Amino acid sequence: MYKQGLYPIIKKSASAKGIFDITVLCPEVAELAQAGQFAQLLAPGFFLRRPISICQIDKSAGTIRMVFEVRGKGTDALAALNVGDNIDLIAPLGHGFTKREGRAVCVGGGIGTPPMLGIASLYGKDAAVITGFRSAAAVILDEDFKAAGCETILCTDDGSAGIHGFVTTALEQVLKSKKTDIIYACGPMPMLRAVAALAEKYSVPCEVSLEQRMACGVGACLGCACRTMQDGKEVYKHVCKDGPVFDSREVIFDG
Repeated sequence: MYKQGLYPIIKKSASAKGIFDITVLCPEVAELAQAGQFAQLLAPGFFLRRPISICQIDKSAGTIRMVFEVRGKGTDALAALNVGDNIDLIAPLGHGFTKREGRAVCVGGGIGTPPMLGIASLYGKDAAVITGFRSAAAVILDEDFKAAGCETILCTDDGSAGIHGFVTTALEQVLKSKKTDIIYACGPMPMLRAVAALAEKYSVPCEVSLEQRMACGVGACLGCACRTMQDGKEVYKHVCKDGPVFDSREVIFDG
């Protein structure tokens, strides 16, 4: 179930170069939304909507928060909107994360980090959050995870902040040293493939949020197909409706 409408932007900031953070007042959407779902935003002057992950949900305030990167003309037009402007959105869409009992590890790579905040906040002190970025200048949401009570492990490719190295190295160290009941991950496909392999190695359930180009966002256009395995057979599913969150054991990671 989802809603469509024009809703006001009540907060906006720049998280890092080319990355924008907006909060939208949309009580009926916030009431329905779950961690891991997404919104389809209509950029002014464009026909096709842009899929943006929901970063944080505040049901009491009636807001959802979205953090996105400018990657083209559409997202550039979205970034030009300001506080007080209305934004046309359809949300919440897709299948979100499954909350479990126990301790979680959330792994975010680059702009795949925002979807981790919603699910990590549900665990608080029972979550370790591992995030990876190119450099210190690209780091986002680190303070938000800390404010939620989570343990944070920051990794950068160049070593300019946190640990010099990949999130998978940090993840394996956590899996070796602490009991983990569930892994959540979102980021580039090579990262997700490596996270899924570690989850299998250490026999830990894992849910991954896939990023995919999509048009309609509701399963009608069939443009966001991904390969999955079910009952020993290859099956095409759609990221917008069946996902974006999948059990990592289902996903066929290309390459």
